Amino acid sequence: MSASRSRVVSSFTIVKGSLIDETYAAFAAWDFSQTKLQNLQRFERDSTFAASSRNWARDVRKVLNRRFDPAGRDRPLVILAKGQCDREVWRPLLLWHMTRDEFLVRDFLITWLYAHYESGTYRLSTDDVVAYLGSLAEKSDIAWSGNWTRATTERVASGLLRIAADFGTLTGGVYKEFAPYHLPDESFVYLLHAMKAAEHNARRVIDSPDWRMYLLDGADVEREVFRLHQFHRVSYEAAGTLVTLDLPADSPTAYAEELVA
Repeated sequence: MSASRSRVVSSFTIVKGSLIDETYAAFAAWDFSQTKLQNLQRFERDSTFAASSRNWARDVRKVLNRRFDPAGRDRPLVILAKGQCDREVWRPLLLWHMTRDEFLVRDFLITWLYAHYESGTYRLSTDDVVAYLGSLAEKSDIAWSGNWTRATTERVASGLLRIAADFGTLTGGVYKEFAPYHLPDESFVYLLHAMKAAEHNARRVIDSPDWRMYLLDGADVEREVFRLHQFHRVSYEAAGTLVTLDLPADSPTAYAEELVA
C-alpha cells in the first residue's frame, strides 16, 4: 500500500467521480495471485470502458490505484465483487472503503453535507460547496495537492455533489435535494464489522461519525442494531455505559465471504 493520502485534498479523484461501475468491474475480475499493478494494467488494457477512450481507462486505473488496497484493507470489497454481491448492498460499502484514504469526500459527507441535512436544508448548489472548500484553507492539518483555480474549485464542488448523488443521498440536476435513503441490512451489518475492526469499543462504533455518510446519527444506528438484535442478526446489550456488540463473523473479510458463499 502506498503512503496514506487520508489528509490530502486532491481534485483529481473527485473530478473523475465515484466510478462505481468501473470499480465493481475491476474488482469482479481481480486476480489475487497477481500484483495490484498487474491487475490494474490488465484492467486498463482489457476493460470495455477503454473502448470509448484510452485516456479514460488510464485515468480510472490511476483513481483505483490511489483509492484502494485490494490485497489488504479493501480485500473484502474485492471478495464481494468477485462473488457477484448485489450492487445495492455493495455500493454503500464502496463508499466506506474509498473514504478511508480520501479525506475530501469523507469530510464533505460527514461534516458539511450531514450538517445541512440535520438543519433541514432544502436545496444545495455548487456555489454552496465552493464556500465549504474555501473554509478548508483554514485547516493546518491537511495538505493541498496542486494549485486550484476558481474553475478547479467549481469542478470539485460539482464533483462532490455528484458523488453524493451517485451513492443515493442526494437527487436532482443543477440543484440537489436530499433523497430518502435506506441502508440495506447486509450493508449495515458489514459496516458494523468494519467499524468494530477499526474501533473495538462498541459504544464508539454506534456513535461513529462515519454513519453520517448514510444520513444516520447514533440514535438511528442504535435503533437499527436493536432491531437486528430482535431478529438474531447481531447481539447487542446496553446497560448504562456498558455496551456489548457481538457480530456474526470474526472480521469484515469473514462476513464478506459469508455474504457471497
